[in-house]
Amino acid sequence: MTVDQADVAPTTSAAADGESAEAKYPPGSQIEVRDEEWLVRNVTRTNDDGDRIEAVGISEFVRDQEAVFFTALDDVELMDPRKTKLTPDDSPNFRRSRLFLEAILRKTPLPQSERGLALADSFLLDALPYQHRPAQLALSGGNLRPRMLIADVVGLGKTLEIGLTLAELIRRGRGERILVVTPQHVLEQFQHELWARFAIPLIRLDSAGIEKVQREIPAGRNPFTYFKRVIVSIDTLKNTDQYKHHLERIAWDAVVIDESHNLINRGSLRNQLAQLLAPRTDALILASATPHNGDARSFAELISLLDPAAIRDPDRYDADDIKHLFIRRTKVSSEVREQMKGQWADRGPSESVHCAATPAEERIFKELSQVWLPTNGSKSVSEVPLFPYTLLKSFLSSYTALRATVNARIKTLEKKDDQSTAGPELAALQRLKELTAVLTEQDSSKFRSLVKQLKDIGVGPRSETRVVVFSERVQTLEWLRATVPAALGFKGKALNEAARVMHGGLSDEQQMQCVEDFGLADAPVRILFTGDVASEGVNLHRQCHQLIHYDVPWSLIRIEQRNGRIDRYGQSHQPQFRALILTSETENAKDDRTVAERLLEREDEAHRSLGTAEAVSGLYRAEAEEKSLIQDLLRGRSVNESLDATAQAAADEETGGDFLADFFGAVGDDPEEILDGEAPPAPADVPRLFTGTREFIDEAVREVYPDAQQQLDLDQDQDTGLISFKPPKDLTHRMKALPPDYRREQRLHERLLVTLNRKLADLSLTRARESSTSSWPEISLLTDLHPVVEWLTDKVLVRLGRQEAPVITADVPAPTYLVQGIFSNALGRPTVVKWMAVTAGAAGPEVTDDMVGILRAAGVGPTMANPLHEHDRDLLTSGIPGALDAAEDFLRRHSAEWDKALLEPIENYKRRLGNWEQPTLAGEHTKAALADLADSLLTTGRPMLRVLAVLDSASA
Repeated sequence: MTVDQADVAPTTSAAADGESAEAKYPPGSQIEVRDEEWLVRNVTRTNDDGDRIEAVGISEFVRDQEAVFFTALDDVELMDPRKTKLTPDDSPNFRRSRLFLEAILRKTPLPQSERGLALADSFLLDALPYQHRPAQLALSGGNLRPRMLIADVVGLGKTLEIGLTLAELIRRGRGERILVVTPQHVLEQFQHELWARFAIPLIRLDSAGIEKVQREIPAGRNPFTYFKRVIVSIDTLKNTDQYKHHLERIAWDAVVIDESHNLINRGSLRNQLAQLLAPRTDALILASATPHNGDARSFAELISLLDPAAIRDPDRYDADDIKHLFIRRTKVSSEVREQMKGQWADRGPSESVHCAATPAEERIFKELSQVWLPTNGSKSVSEVPLFPYTLLKSFLSSYTALRATVNARIKTLEKKDDQSTAGPELAALQRLKELTAVLTEQDSSKFRSLVKQLKDIGVGPRSETRVVVFSERVQTLEWLRATVPAALGFKGKALNEAARVMHGGLSDEQQMQCVEDFGLADAPVRILFTGDVASEGVNLHRQCHQLIHYDVPWSLIRIEQRNGRIDRYGQSHQPQFRALILTSETENAKDDRTVAERLLEREDEAHRSLGTAEAVSGLYRAEAEEKSLIQDLLRGRSVNESLDATAQAAADEETGGDFLADFFGAVGDDPEEILDGEAPPAPADVPRLFTGTREFIDEAVREVYPDAQQQLDLDQDQDTGLISFKPPKDLTHRMKALPPDYRREQRLHERLLVTLNRKLADLSLTRARESSTSSWPEISLLTDLHPVVEWLTDKVLVRLGRQEAPVITADVPAPTYLVQGIFSNALGRPTVVKWMAVTAGAAGPEVTDDMVGILRAAGVGPTMANPLHEHDRDLLTSGIPGALDAAEDFLRRHSAEWDKALLEPIENYKRRLGNWEQPTLAGEHTKAALADLADSLLTTGRPMLRVLAVLDSASA
């Protein structure tokens, strides 16, 4: 019986008489069960049910499905390569055989020992080697498993770096089951980038999506097994009580968690989710431009998700301890700066636009300075020390925000049982309420200045110019949305369409729609009024390079995060920043010059000199920066004195916190630094019989669909490279793994538009962003990962029957057997993959591991003739056992040499574990468990051998 591995109860292992289970069904061998083919991963002997075989499917209908079989219950047959059946090939130019061999080459995962990148140049990306570094780090010898924290500063392209890393894992057979977890407002953006650029489809499972899946599948079925690759918001998934039992029963090849700094707080739902997922995945990729919150132990705990044995002392460590897990670059890093020339315009200065307070606003400043924020030792009317600054910040945002804050505080005080202490504050609040009640936009200096600035920028009814306007207060955002478009001259339908509001009170669907519409050139939206919900992870630079801070957050980190929405990779225009600075003539008024303007200056200075402002204060969290600043203002310090004091406290050796600043600088910006002093590896050695994907596709279509124009309604534009066809049913079924919105909007079930022309695909992506109907590109690039390419590859493979191999007439001196040899580890992943040619000789079989070279030397290629020669297949079949014996002997003689690339990092890891004394390692993270994990990555068992084809001369 076949069952999910997670649902199998543990079995009891027992000593066996005679041949062991491992010898009978060695890991890496192929078995046939229930008329399907499987690859053995692990086998143990049970007391009652025979051998327990853990396997993964390799034939068409069960490919990549995990299963467990018991030999006492199932008929398990070991597939013997000696029983390979040789078949003739009557196709032109031996096309069927060449396609079959190419398909095998494409389908076989690259071995663990291959550190070079195989696909970096095949996607819709600019050639920027710095974006390759995270993938190289994940695959490097210093990394026991592909686990890392990508901490590049805002805007460098972390999503692209993640996509490239996932693509390389997929090519190695380590990326079949992928879970991506992001904040809800960037779900669609992340999903869009991975499909449009890498052809990696992710199904979005927000809360509604999970409910829909559960309605469609049998009761009790795990919704996360319904699709292999999914993306879900952390806000949906963090409810571990609801999803824990599903997540506990599934193993992932790769988990990605974006904005991972939100995982740090121990005991939080997000932290519990991370602790649940980390041990249930092979690859774990965390991403955050703000890697830590200033707490050494919290950051050490985050790193322990990647490698529990990385940090010895959670109170003190350095970048060298985690260099195999951590990479961070800034815009001023040498490699980034050099490669970004022409790709990312330098930012303009942060311009402070002074707005002189109106008489009505001066009256409020006077009330605040005299009653709420008095100086010279006078006492504030409020018993809550920080509340006066809440009032001040509300007012510096807008009178509507101040009005809301005043009303909320009045309601709170009126509910108090003891009104005697609340009386003076209530009276003061009533005065503020009266002062704000009569104000209109004409009494707001910032409002009038905003309208002027927008007109100066060029925003208006007859302009395409767009601008992002940030405010911390929802009341301010809603008020501006209701009043600004009319003040700019928008009328009729455009009055309602010109501006959008985005804040945390909107649903994830509403937030994503705001971002999508703002990025579409044909959409009518011209102004996005947004809160700081858009300050993390959101791309707003596609159609915009203008940003206005209507009010300024009292945090350097938040200012930089806001600016990073338009100051990021792909920005072709110089980003322009303006901040509205409300000024007052009232004595001791704490107007925007007191805090906001000083912070803008410090952020700009730090960004230009350091590439980031996140470590200036030494507090590392926006909330901590603001709280510390307000407390220092209460003590009478200035903004600069406050920032310098907190930075000095963080650098004080007695606090033990100075070393954390190192992680906000550049770490791993030297390519050799992240690769243990080695130069970046050469591109992966990927054997190919065809010159490229284009030739393979053309030949595959001719082979599978001889009359493709009729059978597929195929149309190819030779000038542009556009390929258009009607997908057959089996391809339509595969496309259910593509995002539903994309399938529906592009009507993929009716017609597919694909291309191998990168310029055409890029143009299609650009046009999609200029469309008002959909951001999904109409034409997709046929990468090696694209479902159409995978579909054609599988169609080619099934042209030959099970355990069949073609005979090819070629220029060879003696029959030459093409043999695939694979050593695997205990997890069933290839550690050594060799493509051998075994030639019969007088002194015995000669073996080479250059199968492609032998094929080319023998004249096997698209121009070869097929003479339809009748070969003595019985004679050739009789030579198979000897060829296999020679191939296995060749593999065993050289296996120790090939294993060196794997053995050294594993032995280094185990030596580090041997010296480990940290008592916190427990459960799945015990020293023994981690050592077992390391050992499971080593080559084990017999090699899997497969006869692929036989070359024989026409004279034979």
